[in-house]
Amino acid sequence: MDSIEEVHKGLFAHFRKIKSRGENQISYLKISKLALAFAIIHSKPPGKSSKEYTEYLAKTVSEQDFGWKWKVEVLEAEVLRLRQELLLNRISPRFYLENRKQDTSAETLLGQESINPTNYSSQLEDSGCDVCNDSAFDSLGMASDFHQSEHNVNTSKLWLEGVPPLNLCHTSKEQSVTAPVHFLQRLLEIRKLSEGGILQADFSELENDSFTICNSVSQLLDGLTVFFNSPKFPAPSFLTEGVHVLMSLITDTKLSNHVLKKCFKKMEEFKKNLIQIILRNRSINRFQALHSVSQTLGLLGRNNILRNSLISLLLSEVRQFAEQLLQAHQVQSAYDITQYENIFFLCMILEQLLQNETEESNISSSDYRGEEKNKFLKNLDQIILHLSDEFPLFSLYLWRVSVLLSSGQMQID
Repeated sequence: MDSIEEVHKGLFAHFRKIKSRGENQISYLKISKLALAFAIIHSKPPGKSSKEYTEYLAKTVSEQDFGWKWKVEVLEAEVLRLRQELLLNRISPRFYLENRKQDTSAETLLGQESINPTNYSSQLEDSGCDVCNDSAFDSLGMASDFHQSEHNVNTSKLWLEGVPPLNLCHTSKEQSVTAPVHFLQRLLEIRKLSEGGILQADFSELENDSFTICNSVSQLLDGLTVFFNSPKFPAPSFLTEGVHVLMSLITDTKLSNHVLKKCFKKMEEFKKNLIQIILRNRSINRFQALHSVSQTLGLLGRNNILRNSLISLLLSEVRQFAEQLLQAHQVQSAYDITQYENIFFLCMILEQLLQNETEESNISSSDYRGEEKNKFLKNLDQIILHLSDEFPLFSLYLWRVSVLLSSGQMQID
């Protein structure tokens, strides 16, 4: 039998002939697979079948590929971190230098932790890093917590001075939330300190570096989505902190325009993901998790721009479900009981947002799509009439939403 080198030479010579003759790509692919098969057969160690050796090679290549992907992700994260630091330095050099000193102190503490971990843990009690109370989101009390988390300037500055770099104290999964939170918290602190006259800051730099702010917000939204998909209870403190930071960003008069202008599509995707998490969750003990997601959606609705599109999305989902339920009821077919239970979370969010809009009498901001309102109200009376006996609670919600949409203060056409 020819040696493996001779086999390879013959095959590659045939490749060249194929390519020179311009034969089709399918033939070239078949010969490539044949060459790979010959190489595996001739190089397999004794005592192993060709199949076992092929699986071993595939696993080895896969592991190497994963290793390279991980290295790339690490390098990309480091590039983003450096860009974040550079942006903070451009906005407020004095603030950046002060925080770099504190970060160095945190690295020193981390070194001491290997000698005395208990002592290090006690020093981090008030750092906001990963300690704090791991309580689940309270009922709409989360909104009040959001206001309570807005400390005064001096308290905020002292709190920041205790925050070590978040990559020193979190796992990679937690890092997906804590890394952008750390940067965005600093951005918010600069905003507060500059507003109080303590610091000078140039926020026009945000216009010059849309990549950094957009990637940081995107990373935070992706991290929150991951944790909302697989919630843990009690809710980890960094998750609660991530939601608070997001809310602070979109409600801050100076920063919200920058964030929404650069990240609007990502915010829309985030809202859609949260809605689907609510609708598709089928776990037995899902209601506590869905309550947390619902409250996050409700808080997003505090921003007029996000509220408008969120109302439009909710109207569409509730209307489609009502039509599906009516169809199932008319033909006496089975309906999705789990989705029926979950849809009430969307109904409650929708009613809350419409009530807030009505109370504020903010007619100028009510520019969510008129067609969604019209689609929702079309034939709604007939839907309620046919569903009211079998599904009284759902019918009641539909009626209440329709009243809010039809009220004099909700003229949005």
